[in-house]
Amino acid sequence: MADKNHLYLVDGSAYIFRAYHRLPPLTNPEGTPVGAVYGYTTMLWKLADDLDKADGPTHMAVVLDKSSHSFRNDIYSEYKANRPDPPEDLQPQFPLIRDATRAFSLPCIEEPDVEADDMIATYARAAQREGWDVTIVSSDKDLMQLVGEENGANGTGRIDMLDTMKNARIYIEEVEEKFGVPPEKVGDVLALMGDSVDNIPGVYGVGPKTATKLIVEHGDLTGALDAAEDMKKSKLKERLIEQRENAELSRVLVTLKEDCDLPQPLSDFKLDGVPPEPLAEFLEKHGFSSLLRRLDSGSGSPDRPTNLNPAKQSTKGADPETDGNRQPLPDWPDVDRSAYECVQTLDRLEEWVTRALAARLVAVDTETSSLDAMEADLVGFSLALVANDACYVPLGHYTGSGGSDDMFAERPKQIAREAAFAAIKPLLESDAVIKVGQNIKYDINVLLRCAGIAMAPVHDTMIVSFDMDAGRAESGIGGGHGMDELAERHLGHTCMKFKDVCGTGKKAIPFGEVPLDKATQYAAEDADVTWRLYQHLYRRLPLEGAAQIYHTVDRPLIPVVARMEREGIKVDRAALSRLSEQFAETTARIEKDIHAEAGEEFTIGSPKQLGEVLFDKMGYKGGRKGKSGQYSTDQAVLEKLSASGATIADKVLEYRQLSKLKSTYTDALQEAINPDTGRVHTSYSLVGAQTGRLSSTDPNLQNIPIRTEIGREIRKAFVPEDGNVLLAADYSQIELRLAAHMADVPELKEAFASGEDIHSRTAKEMYGEVDRDTRAAAKTINFAILYGISRWGLAGRLGIEPDEAQEKIDTYFQRFPGIQNYIHETLESVRAKGYSETLFGRKTWFPRINSKNQQERQGSERAAINAPIQGTSADIIKRAMARMMPALADAGLPDVRMLLQVHDELVFELPKGDVEAASSVIEKVMAEAAQPAVTLDVPLGVEIGTGESWDAAH
Repeated sequence: MADKNHLYLVDGSAYIFRAYHRLPPLTNPEGTPVGAVYGYTTMLWKLADDLDKADGPTHMAVVLDKSSHSFRNDIYSEYKANRPDPPEDLQPQFPLIRDATRAFSLPCIEEPDVEADDMIATYARAAQREGWDVTIVSSDKDLMQLVGEENGANGTGRIDMLDTMKNARIYIEEVEEKFGVPPEKVGDVLALMGDSVDNIPGVYGVGPKTATKLIVEHGDLTGALDAAEDMKKSKLKERLIEQRENAELSRVLVTLKEDCDLPQPLSDFKLDGVPPEPLAEFLEKHGFSSLLRRLDSGSGSPDRPTNLNPAKQSTKGADPETDGNRQPLPDWPDVDRSAYECVQTLDRLEEWVTRALAARLVAVDTETSSLDAMEADLVGFSLALVANDACYVPLGHYTGSGGSDDMFAERPKQIAREAAFAAIKPLLESDAVIKVGQNIKYDINVLLRCAGIAMAPVHDTMIVSFDMDAGRAESGIGGGHGMDELAERHLGHTCMKFKDVCGTGKKAIPFGEVPLDKATQYAAEDADVTWRLYQHLYRRLPLEGAAQIYHTVDRPLIPVVARMEREGIKVDRAALSRLSEQFAETTARIEKDIHAEAGEEFTIGSPKQLGEVLFDKMGYKGGRKGKSGQYSTDQAVLEKLSASGATIADKVLEYRQLSKLKSTYTDALQEAINPDTGRVHTSYSLVGAQTGRLSSTDPNLQNIPIRTEIGREIRKAFVPEDGNVLLAADYSQIELRLAAHMADVPELKEAFASGEDIHSRTAKEMYGEVDRDTRAAAKTINFAILYGISRWGLAGRLGIEPDEAQEKIDTYFQRFPGIQNYIHETLESVRAKGYSETLFGRKTWFPRINSKNQQERQGSERAAINAPIQGTSADIIKRAMARMMPALADAGLPDVRMLLQVHDELVFELPKGDVEAASSVIEKVMAEAAQPAVTLDVPLGVEIGTGESWDAAH
């Protein structure tokens, strides 16, 4: 036992929400939600174990919020008003989490009318006055006000913090690094900044840097506010004077209450071990059988051994057959980078291959010289068979800055590339072995191009995660789908960062120059973590209803998209160059016109300078400033100015469009031409859009304007090889067709079945007559309604008043009541469940759908209305893509190549003589893509065109 008392105060509320967002929805034997309870239990167990191995706290308590109300709400009724209510399935778990805390025989502190932070502050100061050391287990910035040392009755008491997410201690130096001021001044900085999460007003427009500067210069909040009168005229001066009351109120709100009544004395927090009986009873009651086995055997937390029970024996992980979705975390050891092997001989590689063939599943990752799979050289690859059983096989490592081709570069011992490829090829191409990767299409393309290895069959952990958690990143729930994020969230592990291995900036080195010991740790960890993620996430698929979408839509698409990326598409460099020159000349002319109209030269690309010219100098109305203090000059603002007769706004819009097209396409596409293939190879992401649509990057080929003459000119530069043509196959109005089916709208279904023009039919229903203007308006309304547009949004698109736009919306719903019913039922369902579903079962989560913040809520509602339709459309074209190449091969058309997917369109390159036969196959595959999983009440129309360019084929 340490001579000095050391109290650990755990911010239990933060643990609760971390636990809730970390795990899938779980239930106990009684059907009560316990996902957060399970996560909280494992996190608390791990903390207790880690601390026992570290400095051994003498005293410990968990502090929770009693309720959402505190004395701060009495001071300021809007305090925390923006925070949404806890999720419906989390609320019944709060009392169980209190039970979990007490099952560890730890005090559980919660008091009415004060927050957990106040109780932590009170206990921390009380212990400090006794000369104790205190560690607050939290990363909450408000609690950083407490950090430091003070003399107490029995010596100096030190307060620090422990951020368990980063496994980092926070002391005075760390606080000063974050805020630029010592802990005792943090409250002053927070008062100026405000806090949108807690709805603390602060001073509008004052951010962290400005707040710190003011406090450093003037000593404290009062000094900064008093000094405002003597400042030079500026927005900052005005705001400090006008919002002084807000700042002073905020200082009260951020100040921690350090004199709360103590419900239990500090002596009650003394740690005397964790009796196993109450913990065992709790675990058994809620069906946490694998944790119970760990307790019985003494192996403790899911991540490592523990001293909670003196018995030290190994145990097996959870049994998925018996534990079901209640046991999501297998009993794995911590990631141990020292256990990884660097394979430098052919004999050792062959042993790994033999073991992998027997295992029937292996995680694979490649290390390369570039992120571009079509240009990268293979530096090495890694394999993993079970936790910590991983290796790295270096192939292209060297020392020296002359590059891998430098004849003087020294090369560590490595297997000859061709010998390594020959050894690994039978494994990676074996139908009997599953290959698991994270974004594995990249590895597929690298291995095929560099080693001639056609890796299959495969699973992808990134896509598994996406198919269960798409959309949760919107509010930090679920997060993204990168390996580092998934490892943090699901495994509680922080991966080595590439920059820590290769450096950054001018000191960065290629991966091939990284010493083999360090390279092995980094590369093998990638495979090890990928293996763990697969084992953890894959079994969640059926439990969360995501197995169908993964196995029938997304997983089959992996090799298809990989092949499309390898195919690329030819572009006419000369045509692009001419366009770039034309755009440069035109933008130069427009720039002169803008400067002439403004009466001065300025940087048009600077929003700050443009805003000052438009609203301060030229005096246009409607200027609005954001938190940064500068005018907004976004497209909506410029379009309003244009509508009011400001010709300079028209010129700026044209200038921006041409500048963007030049930099994004005509210049960038020339740079993107692969020197070996002479083609442009875009990269598709299967997780880039939460509704399931593919996204395109490096370069992005999905945002080229379709209906403008400039966009057509760019598309003309996409051409086939000699003797070939391009074929574009486009679903015709697929989202409207799906809306007719999903909303069960007889009028629209009838129109599609008879081949009637749907916009003309809508115009007739809405306006009673069909002409060019009414059809155009009907087309706008048709699509706008499906995107949940507001009266103001529709008014802007149609150029009418909001009241008239509302009349159009009302009329539309009267003519097509099925659409209104669909919108109502969809929103009710999403509000209740938290997610929408496509006809194929793809879930898109909307965690802000019940937000008290109107803007957040309405944004989620608009997206939720369209997500089932857009997502179903994405699922259908993906199914068509997966079936396309086998269908063309069966039809004896092996020379037809699928090159691009752009929203509802597929682009092919094929010999001219194959056009007729290929068109028939392509149309049939696309028209029948939904079957047999879904039978639609409307036909899927497919429009096909061919030509000597992408534009001509459209």
